[in-house]
Amino acid sequence: MRFKVVVTNPVFPETREILEELCDVDINPGPEPWPVAEVRTRCSDADALLAFMTDCVDAGFLEACPRLKVVACALKGWDNFDVEACTRSGIWLTAVPDLLTEPTAELAVGLAIGLCRNVVAGDRAVRASFDGWRPRLYGSGLYGSVVGVAGMGKVGRAITRRLKGFGARELLYFDEQALPASAEAELGACRVSWDTLVGRSDLLILALPLTPDTRHMLDAAALAAASPGLRIVNAGRGSVVDEAAVAEALAEGRLGGYAADVFEMEDWALDDRPRRIAPGLLTDEDRTLFTPHLGSGVVDTRRRIEAAAAHNLLDALKGLVPADAINHPDSLRGFDGAN
Repeated sequence: MRFKVVVTNPVFPETREILEELCDVDINPGPEPWPVAEVRTRCSDADALLAFMTDCVDAGFLEACPRLKVVACALKGWDNFDVEACTRSGIWLTAVPDLLTEPTAELAVGLAIGLCRNVVAGDRAVRASFDGWRPRLYGSGLYGSVVGVAGMGKVGRAITRRLKGFGARELLYFDEQALPASAEAELGACRVSWDTLVGRSDLLILALPLTPDTRHMLDAAALAAASPGLRIVNAGRGSVVDEAAVAEALAEGRLGGYAADVFEMEDWALDDRPRRIAPGLLTDEDRTLFTPHLGSGVVDTRRRIEAAAAHNLLDALKGLVPADAINHPDSLRGFDGAN
């Protein structure tokens, strides 16, 4: 039996070959995502969906796609996918939890250095006219600074391991759950409250997941209590930050800078999310640094992520438990893998 799988973004040829073992593949060939309505139409007779960060699956989507048996996500955080709705509908939901950790941590540290050392402004100055060294664009270094990390999941720990080698005066972290003492000693990190982290850090790196409790955790009130000149890097989820509040704090000179790889507009599951990045952030070119969600943007990493997602998808279609299943449907939607 051949199954139909919809793939909403371009993938490597090797990924397509994996899927074609069991499936006829309907794949988006272009760089721009299909509109939500088109994805829903294409999935209306599909058995499987290989999904990406540009997708959002909720109960309404699933009702329109009665044959779906598995939604396999080529990503780590599944904020935009309704786990309970998938479970109720008898549909497997899978993600790829481990492969994004190291490249995301690398990028977070890269953004921190780029922001603190005015790399983009320096590049712009060289291209405009360069006559040699001048006493300008002085920034700050990681060495001797107080660096805070919010969120001590896999990404937060990977970031902290890298920061340890830069000679920060203090490495602080915030998480609802304390690390074991042995892990704190290995990382050289000290757990503090959220208020202390924001109030004492010279550089704050956010590696928090998006939950009801973390949405807009860095808001106007938190920024008002921040240490003067604080520089912030968001490598977690966009909506952990109130971007409008950050733009206002930058305009008032209370923040030293803001860098991000993630943005509020990307959190599709939030109906009231902004539809664009706060304009004040985009116009402040000297004190901001942005990348277009490149945390996992390493060729080998992306190839492995897609392959893992494809194998999760095929396992579900074969009637097996996918290795990276997020849920375990109580009653699979009229499918036992044998018919």
